Amino acid sequence: MDTPLPAQPAAPALPVTAPETAAPAGPHPVERACSAWLEVRFDGNRCIHARQCVTGAPATFLADVEGPWIRPAMTPLQDLIAVIRNCPSGALSYRRLDGGAPEQAPPVNLLSVRENGPYAVRARIVLDRDETTPVAPIATAIGYRATLCRCGHSRRKPFCDNSHRRIGFEATGEPISGNTAALAVRDGPLEISPQIDGPLEIRGALEIISGTGRTVERCTSATLCRCGASRNKPFCDDSHLRIGFRSTHEASP
Repeated sequence: MDTPLPAQPAAPALPVTAPETAAPAGPHPVERACSAWLEVRFDGNRCIHARQCVTGAPATFLADVEGPWIRPAMTPLQDLIAVIRNCPSGALSYRRLDGGAPEQAPPVNLLSVRENGPYAVRARIVLDRDETTPVAPIATAIGYRATLCRCGHSRRKPFCDNSHRRIGFEATGEPISGNTAALAVRDGPLEISPQIDGPLEIRGALEIISGTGRTVERCTSATLCRCGASRNKPFCDDSHLRIGFRSTHEASP
């Protein structure tokens, strides 16, 4: 149990949001902002603008402002942590500065199929390939939350960048249920390997659910479509070969 924290100061100083020393590949550096108890990190390369932050903690996450926009001290600690954990893309994460427990992996690995949108994953995610350097795959732990492109047009593959909206992608969030037999183990590392010009290869315990939470499949491995053309969504049916899908550069609009 966390140790009770002292009362927050009535007028806390506003933190300065600054880029990480080593920013990830992409147009946005990772931003950080700190209170006395929490470091909040924001990776704009993964953000899908779900707006869980600006509606859940509007005093901390300021919309449509110039300059520093993350003010961790303005929201009670546990409330702020809950909002960050609701960020589906993993763009928001945190580090405790007060000795409290860090974010924990979920007890069940879940992949939600969003209506006309991406895959939303909650698990201990290990990404097995950096698509910017396909010759040298590197397995990297990327946290417990991610949204992965399934329309085929994201410019930040394997992550979603909302291109499904730009192109008018249509795909059900309620696929037909298949094998839903209970798994002996429901958590643990979930390895995701984006195949060059091909699907997402998944290894590890996984429960695939529909947008309404219905169980679609329980499995320990899966091959998921990410070209947007499979006739058996969310599973791959080799349509990426038929349409000439390319994963290592921007897709055509």
